Amino acid sequence: MFYPNAYFNKVEEITIEFLQRNKIKALILDIDNTLIDYNHVMTESVEKWARDLKGQGVKLYIVSNTSKKKKVEKVAGKLDIPYVFFAKKPLKIGFKKAQKYLKENSENIAVVGDQIFTDVIGGNRAKMFTILVEPISEKDFWYTKWKRPIERRIKENFMKRTKEK
Repeated sequence: MFYPNAYFNKVEEITIEFLQRNKIKALILDIDNTLIDYNHVMTESVEKWARDLKGQGVKLYIVSNTSKKKKVEKVAGKLDIPYVFFAKKPLKIGFKKAQKYLKENSENIAVVGDQIFTDVIGGNRAKMFTILVEPISEKDFWYTKWKRPIERRIKENFMKRTKEK
């Protein structure tokens, strides 16, 4: 429940080859500290990564817990992808809405995000492939900051388990 299926330092490390190898046809993306930093800045490399994946047929969809619709709209507009905001992750509702739009089986969808307690647990509950990435920035919102030490311990255990395999 707490462990992702895969771990990367940043979204740009997720390649088309990795997705094809794992039969992933669509990505559900988090925004905060996954695609943009604390100051709402998205790098050109993230934009290029998303364009490249879309160009190779990978469907993208944003599922964000933020209640700030304008922020989500701006990112979604820049990447030209659909979105849902105020998704209430780790509840399944946002993931299921995205799945219905994407028209893919849950095993062919990967959830990509920087938080275990929202993205990974929610994606796992929705029976989707989960990919944990490192947060872009160390600066966090207060409601996320308190969870980071717990997530760090879970991540350390995950890394130990994957090295032992």
